[in-house]
Amino acid sequence: MESFATKGLTLRSHTGVAYRFDPGALCLELLVTGGPGPYRRYEVLHEPADLAAWAERSRLTPTPVLEISEAEVVGMRRLRDALFRVITAHTRGEPHPPGDLEVINEASARPSLAPAITPAGKRQWAGTPTGTNLAATVARDAVELLTGPFAHRIRTCAAEDCHLVYVDTSRPGRRRWCSMEHCGNRHKVRALRARHSEEG
Repeated sequence: MESFATKGLTLRSHTGVAYRFDPGALCLELLVTGGPGPYRRYEVLHEPADLAAWAERSRLTPTPVLEISEAEVVGMRRLRDALFRVITAHTRGEPHPPGDLEVINEASARPSLAPAITPAGKRQWAGTPTGTNLAATVARDAVELLTGPFAHRIRTCAAEDCHLVYVDTSRPGRRRWCSMEHCGNRHKVRALRARHSEEG
């Protein structure tokens, strides 16, 4: 039993419209916080409070109350950028960059968040979790995803102007869009307009 709930994230389009995005894995939720190269402009992990806010929005339940240092925020950005490059290579069928795999494996080797049970039978996290524990949990999730049964189902949204990555856990395995209410809906509207213009 994994320590994740199926929450999904609320994202905003460039026009300001809010929509739900469930990438299907904790490690893929991290990719919406920014990234290497051209994705640097979307960076949201600037200080410990930003990383704590991401953890609160993530599928981790309950939300861990974390002690995070500035260095751990830098470490999480480094892990995210490595994940970004590895997952991009994976979706393209290219070799995983060895230096980035090293970053993921190093993070994964550290102690991850440890679940515990309260006297009332509720779930909690043991001790005082740190940013390093959080990074280890994300890295282990990435290892599980990239080596597990859904590794061939990691995809990029089919919309030309969307770069969101998700794992298609649907039974038929035919998911094409990051979100039906966003890119899926935009595609439907465009297809409808195209049909009307052909008929007109």
